[in-house]
Amino acid sequence: MRAATLLCLALPLCLPLTALAQKKPDLDKLMEKKKFEKGDKSLSYRLLKPDDYKKDGKDSYPLVVFLHGAGERGDDNAAQLKHGVADFAAEAHRKKYPCFLIAPQCPKNSFWPAKADALLDLIDAVCKEYRVDEKRIYVTGLSMGGFGTWELLARKPERFAAAMPICGRGDVKKAEKMVKVPIWCFHGDKDTAVKVEFSRDMIKAIEDAGGKPKYTEYKGVGHDSWSQTYRDPKVHEWLFAQKKE
Repeated sequence: MRAATLLCLALPLCLPLTALAQKKPDLDKLMEKKKFEKGDKSLSYRLLKPDDYKKDGKDSYPLVVFLHGAGERGDDNAAQLKHGVADFAAEAHRKKYPCFLIAPQCPKNSFWPAKADALLDLIDAVCKEYRVDEKRIYVTGLSMGGFGTWELLARKPERFAAAMPICGRGDVKKAEKMVKVPIWCFHGDKDTAVKVEFSRDMIKAIEDAGGKPKYTEYKGVGHDSWSQTYRDPKVHEWLFAQKKE
């Protein structure tokens, strides 16, 4: 591991982090329930639109693709909002970084990498229906969603302006495909659910292939490395600054 890419933070989760907003957003009101279907592919998802978005307007906006963890699988089209989404939907965030956000829900007996084709088709469908700035499509996910984030990068890296996989796992054999995508990866060094070595190995493989990913490893943190990540304003500042040429 190259020292330049490894940022070890000693902040325990119990310490308060600077948040983009204190008031918890009403996600049921803010995020429309939707259903994507194409052939034998289908995904339930929630959609957040920019506050000032108008159907007959001209402005385009970034798109964030948010992939939840294994514990939020199901068919209620609600559980996937449990972690992380509220930080993107907070009022202060919506004002500073107006964007579309889609939060699909993985079926109970499936796994995000197995749904990669459906996810890519969903992204295409959203871009077709709404004024998405296709130079600013971002993907992020936690745990199983981190696995899915790596998989989407491996399948179609040119589709994304940036990626933030959190405590996931990717295929090191496909690292060369991702070298041109800005990546910021996060993991806790005490994670017993998804080994921290999985993120370390992916970062090293991308570096060895010529890429320059960012990597933050939280000291003393277990599986929940997403809470402090999504609440960190610097993370959002970095993400929304990324744009494809």
